[in-house]
Amino acid sequence: MIKITTSPTEDPLFGQSKWWGEPDMPETLAYPEALVTEDGDSWQDPLTFVCQIRLEDIAALDPEGLLPHEGMLYFFAALDYFLGDIEAPSYPGMGPWQSQHFRVLYAPNCEALHTHHVLAADGTPANLPAEVITFTARDANDDGQRLLGLPYIEDVCEAMPGMLSLLQVDEDDRWGLTFHDCGTLNFLIRPDDLKKRQWDKVACYLFSF
Repeated sequence: MIKITTSPTEDPLFGQSKWWGEPDMPETLAYPEALVTEDGDSWQDPLTFVCQIRLEDIAALDPEGLLPHEGMLYFFAALDYFLGDIEAPSYPGMGPWQSQHFRVLYAPNCEALHTHHVLAADGTPANLPAEVITFTARDANDDGQRLLGLPYIEDVCEAMPGMLSLLQVDEDDRWGLTFHDCGTLNFLIRPDDLKKRQWDKVACYLFSF
């Protein structure tokens, strides 16, 4: 298991591991969106960029090679509601999420990246300010933000048997991120699918007490 600790920074984080901010992706990857239908109208709602992991940064902490050790891994989810926008058009609900409400993307290298800008209606950045990530190895399946291991909440393990937690996202008052009373969001994948790098097989599960 790899613990993720984040902290605010004024440094540019282009092409580096970062939490929040804006993703740096190659032209071959499109920014993921969810289809929203409301009052007979349909439109695409950009997902919230959660983080990008420069995989060389975690190579020494992943001796089993569960993750690739080259390239970049990107995580997106429909988090606007949970970040305080109670009128957000996308609300995925509790339990397993539909696939349009989250996305995991992978770039095999960190070359020819460009930053994707998502703006709010007033022209300001729609995402929270980027934070620098520090990775540390941990043995226990604890709470907080982390890569790999099993979900911290036993109910999630029971609901999604045989799946690893690819990324666990925990609440944080600093960001205004809350999952109802108290909860976690897990990006989950079966070990065989992870070994085959089948990122389209990732599931997402929201649990709240």
